[in-house]
Amino acid sequence: MFGVTGDLSRKKLMPAVYDLANRGLLPPGFGLVGFARREWDAQDFAQVVHDAVKQHARTEFKEEVWQQLLEGIRFVRGEFDDDEAFDRLHQTLRELDESRGTGGNHAFYLSIPPDNFETVVSQLKRHGMAEDRQGHWNRVIIEKPFGHDLTSARQLNAVVSQVFPPESVFRIDHYLGKETVQNMLAFRFANQMFEPIWNNNYVSNVQITMAESIGIGGRAGYYDGIGAARDVIQNHLLQLLALTAMEEPNSFEAAQLRAEKQKVLAATRPPADIAAHTARGQYLAGWQGGKQVNGYLDEDGIAPDSITETYAAIRVEIDNRRWAGVPFYLRAAKRMPRRVTEVALQFKPAPHLPFTAAQTAGLGVNSLEMRIQPDEGITMRFGAKVPSTQMEIRDVSMDFNYGGSFTETSPEAYERLILDVLLGDPPLFPLQQEVDLSWQILDPILENWESSGKPEGYAPGTWGPASADAMIGRDGFTWRRP
Repeated sequence: MFGVTGDLSRKKLMPAVYDLANRGLLPPGFGLVGFARREWDAQDFAQVVHDAVKQHARTEFKEEVWQQLLEGIRFVRGEFDDDEAFDRLHQTLRELDESRGTGGNHAFYLSIPPDNFETVVSQLKRHGMAEDRQGHWNRVIIEKPFGHDLTSARQLNAVVSQVFPPESVFRIDHYLGKETVQNMLAFRFANQMFEPIWNNNYVSNVQITMAESIGIGGRAGYYDGIGAARDVIQNHLLQLLALTAMEEPNSFEAAQLRAEKQKVLAATRPPADIAAHTARGQYLAGWQGGKQVNGYLDEDGIAPDSITETYAAIRVEIDNRRWAGVPFYLRAAKRMPRRVTEVALQFKPAPHLPFTAAQTAGLGVNSLEMRIQPDEGITMRFGAKVPSTQMEIRDVSMDFNYGGSFTETSPEAYERLILDVLLGDPPLFPLQQEVDLSWQILDPILENWESSGKPEGYAPGTWGPASADAMIGRDGFTWRRP
C-alpha cells in the first residue's frame, strides 16, 4: 500500500482490510505492507493500523482477529525514487511469500497523486515486482482522478500499461462498490414492473445529485484546479448515469456489464449550447448550521483569484432509442443544505386528468428516487386521495429503507472492491475505454468554462447559484429538493 499515511488509507483502506478479516474473507496468511517516507519501523506502522482500525472499522474490534493480521504487517521506509527502498520492498514481499504462504500473489495499491504513478510502476518493473509468472499474479489498484482531461488520462494509461496488462489494472471508483448502486441493477432487472416504464415514453427527465454539506476542509492542494466536475461528475455521476440508462446485459460477467455501460457512455452527448445548459458556482462565506463558515476563496491554500468550481451542474442527452429526448441532469456540489447522493427519475404527467385544478392542486410529479447515501433506499412518489368527503389528491410516498428491511448492515464499498481485486473479479472496475468516453463528454464543457470567467457565488447552506435554477428552468423543469 503506497500512501499509507494519507486520510484515505487510515479512514477507509486499513479499516476495510480489518473488516474483511473480521468477516472471515481473508486467508490466515494475508500480508499488508506499508510504504512511506516516515521514520517508522514495523511496530510504529502496526500501531497506526491498529488506531485506524479501532476508530474507523465498521465491525466490532476483536483481539484475535487483530493478532492474526498483525503477524502479516510490515513497513518499508523510502522515497518513490529510492532504488534501495524498492529493493527492501522486494525482499519484504519475498519474506512474506515464504513465511505467510502468499505464493507470489501481490496487489499494489497506489493511494498516491497521479504524478507519482510513473515513478512507482517503473520502480516495480525495474525491481522485478510487476511480472506475472505462471500460477502467480501481480495487480495494481489506481485511485481517481484518472487524469484531468482526455489527453492526460490516456498518458496515465500509457504509463501504467507499459508495466501491467489491462486485466491486471483495477481503477477504483468506490461508488460502484456501494450496495445501493449495485441494487440499482437488481431493482431494474429482477422486477418486471419497472422495466416497461424505464424509457422516454414515460420518463420526462432524470436528475443525478451528489451534494455535500461540508466545504473542502484541508484538501486545497488536491481540490483547487480539479473542481466539482472533474472530482465527481467525470467518474461517480457518469458511472451512475451508465448504470441507470444501460440495457440489460446478457449476464453479469465483467465483459457483458462493461459493454452495456460503454454503449451508454458512447451515446451520451454534452449540450449543444454549453452556456445555456450548464452551471457552475463557488460557495461564499456565510452562516451554515448555526456557525460562520469560510468562502472557498478564504480557505487555506486557495488562491484569491481561483476559478475552480465547487458547484457543477450539466445537462446531457443519450442518443439512443430508449432515451432520445430525455434530459439527464448531473449536479455535484459542496456546502449544500445536506449530504445526499441519489438518482431520481421523474415521470411525465398523466395524459388526461378527470379532476378540476382545485382537486389536483396538491399533486406534484410522479417520481422514483434511488438513494445512494445516506438513508439508503428507494422512494416512489405518486398521487392519492386525501380522506375526506371531497375529491382532493395529494402527493404521498412509498418508501423502502435498507436498514429497516435487512438485519445485516451493508459492507463498506472498499471492502467489496478490495476483495474483488484479490479475487481478480473485475465487473465493478471501469476500463480505460469508459474513462476515455467520460472525458469526451466532459472536456468540451470544461474548455468552455475556462474561457467564460469566474463561477457564480452562492450562499452556504443553499442549493446552489441562481444560474443552475435558470438552466433547468429553460427546459420547463425544477431541481428536486432531496
